[in-house]
Amino acid sequence: MARAWYFTAYPQGLPTLDHVALRELPDQPLADGQVRVRNEYLSVDPYMRGRMTNLASYVEGFAIGEPMTGGAVGEVIESKAEGFAVGDKVMHMNGWRDEAVVDTQPGPGGMGTQKLPPMNVPIQAWLHNLGLTGATAYFGLLKTADAKPGDIVFVSAAAGAVGSAVVQIAKKKGMTVIGSAGGPDKCAWVKELGADACIDYKAGPVLPQLAAAAPDGIDVYFDNVGGDHLDAAFAVARNFARFAICGMIDRYNDAEGGVEFKYLIRTIPARIRMQGFIFTDYAEHMMEFLGEMGPWVMNGDMKMRETVHQGIGSAFDAFLGLFSGGNTGKMLVKL
Repeated sequence: MARAWYFTAYPQGLPTLDHVALRELPDQPLADGQVRVRNEYLSVDPYMRGRMTNLASYVEGFAIGEPMTGGAVGEVIESKAEGFAVGDKVMHMNGWRDEAVVDTQPGPGGMGTQKLPPMNVPIQAWLHNLGLTGATAYFGLLKTADAKPGDIVFVSAAAGAVGSAVVQIAKKKGMTVIGSAGGPDKCAWVKELGADACIDYKAGPVLPQLAAAAPDGIDVYFDNVGGDHLDAAFAVARNFARFAICGMIDRYNDAEGGVEFKYLIRTIPARIRMQGFIFTDYAEHMMEFLGEMGPWVMNGDMKMRETVHQGIGSAFDAFLGLFSGGNTGKMLVKL
């Protein structure tokens, strides 16, 4: 019997096992256009915390009493869909479970399924540098922030899944990169990725470290954190700096909400442009992304680290680890 994580209650602050439950999934026969997938890897991502509310967002929230969903890759074990055969490898959005029935086309009954091309890469790469994670990094840096060769780029959470991809893309495009990470080991990894400097936010306040690392200021800020990192970026931004706001993990579990920005006023004299984005804003550019990222990944030019938890029962612990710095690179669950 397949099992899945169900959403059971809205959390205030950091979610706990009072808000989710691992349960058996009822049997579901295939309808036309559907495939049954044995999941091999599940993705857990910070944006999923935003789905644990009843507030409107860019992704539909989890429904109380229903299985949770998210990115996954696996193998087709049964098919009633044209163009999908048993043995095909696929990526889809019915994660948080060990076996999934998914539609092969987007519609009222499902999120759609992508058959993976025969590339010499690990299947889980489609959940990070070849998938949503890599596309988020690529589009946020090059489209939203309009980063150019010679720019000075500051990346928060630079040892994480998205941040580590941003660091490498920026260096490949001829930019100076300053990362931020928590602890000397993570900072060493960020420098291994090619960053010109890495500030350790656990070693002291962010602003003085950033000002020392970027004495001439920054042109681009790729924000995964918010809070003191965003305020420090306001403080050192050069004229016409561009901020790509990808995430604010510093705020996701703050039941009180709100933060004081001492340097927000600099958006006016520095003419800072700040824009939030999601990777689907640039869906028409996916072939451009894959055309560059695909060879980088296949040739080993994109370094990837994974923090892997084992088994469906570990998925919620993996998710919580995102908010305590428990991952270097992409957080995954291997089934």
